[in-house]
Amino acid sequence: MPAPLMHIESSPSLPREADVVVIGGGVVGVFTAYYLARRGVSVALLEKGRVAAEQSSRNWGWCRQQNRDARELPMATKSLDLWEKVAQETGEDTGFRRCGLLYLSQDENELAGWAKWRDFAKTVGVTTQMLTAEEATERGKATGRRWKGGVLSPTDGTADTSRAVPVAARGIMAAGGSVHQQCAARTIELSAGRVSGVVTEGGTIRTKTVVMAGGAWASSFCHQLGIRFPQASVRSSILAVAPGMEGLPGALVTSGIAFTRRGNGGYTLAISGRARVDPTPQQLRFAREFVPMFARRWRNLSPGGLEGWRQGHETLAKWAPDEVTPMERNRILDPRPDLGQINLTYRRACELIPEFRRVTIADAWAGYIDSTPDGIPVVGEVEGVPGFILAAGFSGHGFGIGPGAGHLIADIITGCEPLVDPRPYRPERLKTAAWGKVAEF
Repeated sequence: MPAPLMHIESSPSLPREADVVVIGGGVVGVFTAYYLARRGVSVALLEKGRVAAEQSSRNWGWCRQQNRDARELPMATKSLDLWEKVAQETGEDTGFRRCGLLYLSQDENELAGWAKWRDFAKTVGVTTQMLTAEEATERGKATGRRWKGGVLSPTDGTADTSRAVPVAARGIMAAGGSVHQQCAARTIELSAGRVSGVVTEGGTIRTKTVVMAGGAWASSFCHQLGIRFPQASVRSSILAVAPGMEGLPGALVTSGIAFTRRGNGGYTLAISGRARVDPTPQQLRFAREFVPMFARRWRNLSPGGLEGWRQGHETLAKWAPDEVTPMERNRILDPRPDLGQINLTYRRACELIPEFRRVTIADAWAGYIDSTPDGIPVVGEVEGVPGFILAAGFSGHGFGIGPGAGHLIADIITGCEPLVDPRPYRPERLKTAAWGKVAEF
C-alpha cells in the first residue's frame, strides 16, 4: 500500500504564463517553488499525481549531516537550518525535530570510518560525537546488547514524511504561487534555442525558465529534448509499525536494521542500503556509467524483476506534445514491495529489540530511489538549453537536503548569492567517468 500522506488542495486554475515553472511535486520541486514564491517570483508547480506521493513520502525522514559526502555536506548543514524555519514561516508543523541520530556498531573498521569522518567534520564546523563502548551501550540500552562503539550526531534530526512536503506546498500558495496536481508536463517548447513554454495536459504555460525536478522520471523527460542525463533507480522496500513502543531512540542505525520514530508514534523500519535493481530500458542504456557505483554498492543490491519495466518511468520511448504520456498513465510510482525484504526487516528488528513483536505492521511500501553515477545530485542549467534547469538524481538523500537544494535553485534563478557553492552539482560533470568519485555514504 502507499505510504501515509497528507492531502492538499490544488490551485483552482492553470496560469497562462509564469516567470518559472517547476516540474515535479517532490521535496526538491516543492521547496524550489516555495523559495521562489516567497521572493515574489511568479511560479507554477506541476505535479502529475499528488504532491510528495512518490519517494518524498516513502523515505526514512532523516535530515542529517552525519556521514555526508564532502560535496553534499554544506547543503545538508544549511538544510537543517531551513527545516527549522519552515514551521515558523508557514505556521504549520512539518514534524522536524533535532532528535539526534544514533549509530551503533560491533565493527572496528566501521567505527574507524566514522572517526575519520568526525575528524573531517570538525574542519567544517560540524559536531559529531564518537561513543565509547560504555556510552554506546547506554545509548542503545533498549537493545539489551553491549556495543563496541557508536556515533551520535546531536544536531541532526527527522521530519514527518507524511506531512512535511505538503505543508511546504501549501506555503507556495500562501506566498502567491500556484500548485497543480493531476497535471503532467508533456514537453518543453523552445524559441530561438531557449525555453519559451511548458506543454501540459491542461494547456501551455508561457515561461522562460523551467526546473525539472521530476525525481525518477527526470531522465526520460530529458530524453524528449535530446538531453542525455545518466540516471538509474533502485527499488527500496520499508515498513512501518503501529504506535506502542516506548523508550527507543528517535532514530537508530545498526548494520542489520534502522528505525525512525514517525509522527504518529509508530516507527519506520528498514535495512540501510538494501534494494532491488529492476532492469529497464534506461538501466541498460546507462549501464556502463553505473559500473563504478555498482562496484561500490553491489553487496546491498539484488537483481529485481519486471516491476520497473511495467512502471514506465525509465522508458526510452518518445511522445508528441498532444499524446498521452507515461506520466499520465502512471500518476504515482507505487511499485510492489519486496515481501522477502519486508519479512527480513521485521525479523531483524525483533531480534534487535524483542519488544517490536508487541506491535503490528501497519504499512509496507516500496519506492524508486533515483541516482546519478557518482551518487551526487545534479543541480544547474543544462548546457545548450538556456532556461532549462535540472534538479534530480538525489540518490536517496533528497528529503533531508531538499530545502537547501530548493533554496540554491531559487538563488540561481533570481541571481542571488548562492546558499552553497553550486559547482559540485553542475550537470556537465557527468560527461566524465565516475571512477574515484562515487559518494562514500
